[in-house]
Amino acid sequence: MKGKLIIFSAPSGAGKSTIVKHLIDHSGIDFGFSISATSRAPRGTEKHGVEYFFMTTEEFKQKIAEGAFIEYEEVYNGCFYGTLKSEVERVLNSGKHMLFDVDVKGGLSIKKLYGEQALAVFVQPPSVEELHRRLVNRATDSEEMIAKRVSKAEWEMQFAPEFDLIIVNDNLEKAQQETEKAVSDFLNK
Repeated sequence: MKGKLIIFSAPSGAGKSTIVKHLIDHSGIDFGFSISATSRAPRGTEKHGVEYFFMTTEEFKQKIAEGAFIEYEEVYNGCFYGTLKSEVERVLNSGKHMLFDVDVKGGLSIKKLYGEQALAVFVQPPSVEELHRRLVNRATDSEEMIAKRVSKAEWEMQFAPEFDLIIVNDNLEKAQQETEKAVSDFLNK
């Protein structure tokens, strides 16, 4: 049996990571995880093929040209992170399901590549005002950064209709239950 992909995307502050963590901790599903690739140097005791596949910027760009990634991002000039198709196929061919917690563009790219084998979930805040309030209450960003995040969130929310499912996180417990049911239904069909 080949595994399936569950993709989560959301604006910053929507509660996506909390919902994903709940799914991992409470669903009883043994998700497989891929090892990401990066063009940054190893830190501390990190080992190639364990924490990351470490590549030079040139090697990473060559893999991009070959179409070896399902998604990638240049985080800052010359520093890339990405998910190799070969890693995803390795996990899926083992029969495990994969969980992705990615940005909106990455989520849609993965969905496009895997089609019906993937469930793309967009976690949405109840409103832009509520998102702003959550980001302020986090107390981790400056007002300028919060304004940037809210602006980006407004842009990201335009893509919500392109996802298979929109979970509005106006009540965390309800959103977690909806997510568990949707994922269970998808995996069992």
